Amino acid sequence: MTQQAVVDGRTARRDRNRVAVLDAVLELFTEGDLSPSPEAVAQRSGLSLRSVYRYVSDSDDLVRAGIDRHLEKVGPLFSFEPIGEGPFDERVEIFVSARLRLHQAIAPAARAAQARTRMRATPASEIIREGLHARRGMLRVQLSRHFEAELATFGPQADAILAAADALTQIETIDWFVVDGGYTVEQTRDALVTGLHRLLGPAAASPQSQ
Repeated sequence: MTQQAVVDGRTARRDRNRVAVLDAVLELFTEGDLSPSPEAVAQRSGLSLRSVYRYVSDSDDLVRAGIDRHLEKVGPLFSFEPIGEGPFDERVEIFVSARLRLHQAIAPAARAAQARTRMRATPASEIIREGLHARRGMLRVQLSRHFEAELATFGPQADAILAAADALTQIETIDWFVVDGGYTVEQTRDALVTGLHRLLGPAAASPQSQ
């Protein structure tokens, strides 16, 4: 075996172990452990505690790296096509379906991120907070693009309408529906569809807003 082959083998093993550590974090998120300890991650991943610390420096770093890994896996779900095309009713259905799929995929990591930002201020928690802010901003832009035609009918009230529709359809709101509110997914879907129709539909734009 050549020296290069040895190096390549070690690199591949290191990459596999790092993925195993981060996927263990995601499994623990899903089971409700929003702040998993390195010990719990070591047990779940089947690696030694020393190996876990080889890839993360502490619990904050562990959570941050786990969230980054999760976003890497679900990245394609953050977008959908076509944006802003088709009849209003159809666009509402497409939009709500996309948000529900995204929620199902990222809710555990989102809860962990939220929980972490409410804990003591650390460099990692600040990075997580910035990531949450960026994700929310991206989803708001997506909403504004998809319903640009409707928002244009509200004139000076458009920003307020956008803010209300954005709050209704963010991941944290959907999570409230299905977790704290006790709504089924179908009930949540109906609430989002109805809310968007009331906020953005043709009947919502009064003559005063033109």
